[in-house]
Amino acid sequence: MERALNFFGGRWTAGQGQAGVCINPATAEPAAEYSEASLDEALAAIDAARAAFDQGPWPRSPRLREAVLLEFAAQLQARAPEIERWLVTLNGKLAREARGELATAVSELRFYAGLARNLWGRVAEIDNGCYSQISREPAGVAAIIVPWNAPVILLIRSLAPALAAGCTVVIKAAHQTALVNQLVLECLTRVPGLPADVVCSFTESGSAVGRALSQSPHIDVISFTGSSATGKRIAAEAAGTLKRLSLELGGKAPAIVLPDAPVEATVAGLVAGALPMAGQQCTAIARVLLHQDRFDEMATALATRLAALVLGPGHEPASQLGPLIDLGSRNRLARLAAEASSQGKVWLQGGVPAGPLGRGAFVSPTLVEVSDLGSRYVQDELFGPVLVIERYSSRADAIERANATRYGLAASVWTTDRAAGQAMARELKSGTVWLNTHNKLYPEVETGGFRESGYGRLHGVEGLNDFLSTKHVYWENPPVGVA
Repeated sequence: MERALNFFGGRWTAGQGQAGVCINPATAEPAAEYSEASLDEALAAIDAARAAFDQGPWPRSPRLREAVLLEFAAQLQARAPEIERWLVTLNGKLAREARGELATAVSELRFYAGLARNLWGRVAEIDNGCYSQISREPAGVAAIIVPWNAPVILLIRSLAPALAAGCTVVIKAAHQTALVNQLVLECLTRVPGLPADVVCSFTESGSAVGRALSQSPHIDVISFTGSSATGKRIAAEAAGTLKRLSLELGGKAPAIVLPDAPVEATVAGLVAGALPMAGQQCTAIARVLLHQDRFDEMATALATRLAALVLGPGHEPASQLGPLIDLGSRNRLARLAAEASSQGKVWLQGGVPAGPLGRGAFVSPTLVEVSDLGSRYVQDELFGPVLVIERYSSRADAIERANATRYGLAASVWTTDRAAGQAMARELKSGTVWLNTHNKLYPEVETGGFRESGYGRLHGVEGLNDFLSTKHVYWENPPVGVA
């Protein structure tokens, strides 16, 4: 069985830790192994990255950084079919989702390669003979904590700007998809000219190594994608060193459907927006707000479309909904589906399918009508195929309901009146609002959350900000034209 390794000291190694098992969620059978990193190995990796930043050429070599990122992109594109197969096997997502994730990662690398040589500052003459220079410098050593649900792009969207900025990087990979992370990073570690210890990577199933990253005085930036609860723990642990944090956390994305929205196209978009990766995406639609005048019509159409989805392993072309990440997640979502009737009318009852799929981590979709804004089905991130629908009576009621959770990561508005959709978008407390679509994410465009969905921005030019520091240098020359 293939085993994922850790990378530090310039080589891939099993190190001192024990081997753990990676499961294929479609079958619940072992598919690979990972190497559990020890705390000592992680601390050594942090020290090596610190030395590479303080003493090495990487922070002062923008042309080298551009060349490395471009070659990284080329190698990732060349190995994409191999990585896609492992991503489907270990994560469970559909092959088309895996293919799209890899293509986006390649695009992201090329975008930040272009920015690596464009980190401009400015010089201003403040007064006669008095000058101020503002420069943008790499922030230091960045730690990237990668989740399992999109392990390629959620690594690259932090790694690419960190490297473009000139940071050195220590990566903690999710153990469920550790082999995917290794295959991606091999595309970087094999690039000629990459200085030693610019990148280190290890896998941990527990939290000791993650805690060390948060607390280490040698780490300057942490970029984390994951739950709000974990993000709060990282923030608390990092407070002692006041390191910079970039946190993209949980979401409970509402989709507001205005009365003029066409049924067929809207329902198709809602289902696509709700169930990427079987609903295991922080920006996925979790709540659909329907006007009371068209509620029954839209709810019926939504339930019909959800019921028609074909469950199956991600590698099968006919599959439209893959498994969750593991049996624990399956059982949790199955309980939520079974208990949905306690919250309101169940328009579609989901659960664990019968037959061979029942051995894997599959759960069919549930659609439940909820009116109580205090319900955990409305307030908590469920992270799976349990979709809530809610009635609203007016525009103000829709906005109030949409903003009624502690999250603010993503939302969408569905209408034929673009001006009305744009006006509503301004009132939604969300970092991203889509009109008549959902989950459209691009390397050029910043994303991030409001409130308990985190802070900092990923993608785009602003994605560099968390990995750059601004320095002011002042000097005086003899005044000109003064006798």
